[in-house]
Amino acid sequence: MNIGILNQQKIAPVKKEWIRGIVRRVLKAEGVKADEVSIVFCDDAFIHELNKRYRGIDGATDVLSFSLTEGEGGGNTPKGIVSLGEVIISVETAARQAEECHHPIERELEVLLIHGVLHLIGYDHSVEDWEQGEMYERQMGLLG
Repeated sequence: MNIGILNQQKIAPVKKEWIRGIVRRVLKAEGVKADEVSIVFCDDAFIHELNKRYRGIDGATDVLSFSLTEGEGGGNTPKGIVSLGEVIISVETAARQAEECHHPIERELEVLLIHGVLHLIGYDHSVEDWEQGEMYERQMGLLG
């Protein structure tokens, strides 16, 4: 599987093999077969612009997922390659959240990466019942 990683920030190092291992672990646990997925690590300014453009929310967020498997035709390319989509993580927001939760930034990045990949494969949640939902349970169960 091709797991493309793009690092557009300088706040924290991105350990590519560690990131790829997390993505593979989530997909294997969920029984999902895919040929490619993209992960982007960015700052608040970049994710703010995406959040505003695609969700109509004028502010930064921690993680965005853009699934290519939703809707008719899914993420199948003309060559038959299944592309799940793209997860975008603001390392700037992740660093703040890690500090607030009193854990290392690596832990926060793992949480956000798992969360983003679960969205790519169809999990969703509401803000109101987040901690009671199936997605939260899956996310917590997949943490290393």
